[in-house]
Amino acid sequence: MHPILKYLMKKENPKLQYRVNEQIHAREVRIVGDGIESTVLPTFKAIQLAEQKGVDLVEISPNADPPVCRLIDFSKFLYQQKKHQKEIKAKQVKVDVKEIRFGPQTDDHDYNFKLKHAQGFLSDGDKVKAYVFFKGRSILFKEQGEVLLLRFAADLEDYGKVEQMPQLEGKRMIMFIAPKKQPTQAKKILESTAQEMVNDKPKEKKAPQQKARKEYTGPKVEGEDFDD
Repeated sequence: MHPILKYLMKKENPKLQYRVNEQIHAREVRIVGDGIESTVLPTFKAIQLAEQKGVDLVEISPNADPPVCRLIDFSKFLYQQKKHQKEIKAKQVKVDVKEIRFGPQTDDHDYNFKLKHAQGFLSDGDKVKAYVFFKGRSILFKEQGEVLLLRFAADLEDYGKVEQMPQLEGKRMIMFIAPKKQPTQAKKILESTAQEMVNDKPKEKKAPQQKARKEYTGPKVEGEDFDD
């Protein structure tokens, strides 16, 4: 079978990526598994051991010397591999690159408008590719374009860090800015909760002050007690 065709078949069917039981060609293998001490056995004995335990002998490291095989139910093994791949994919953060274009003589209004957009992109976790496009003889102002990009980077210092300093590529002077790490959602929730607890903290109640009793200085009437 042609190697390319063989590769495509393996990619199409994950079961073909692993040799199982009698498909294993090595004379001896190193076996591993749950509750099994790693040891080297002739392949036929390793297959017999797998049959006794009601599992399969799955070759997981064919290039090792000797190849490493795991004693496990093959269906369970494929499920674990698929789950592991999903976890890796979920952890991969997709970063988009947003482009912002300037001219060498961009006015302040246009500059501030694009600066605001860049702040939003970086806050969302996207990279920013800022570049100055030199049209025709405007390439004579390349130093001016570089100053503009450096100013742009300085104004975005709180949102991102320069990943690539301005570089002239053809008619473009390009600079990349990567977002600064933002607090995780869990951290934001904890910080917010802590702040709410501080704001909602009950104020200490002061004991009511008793008014000083005024001493009666008038004439006393028999039978009345003014000390109560």
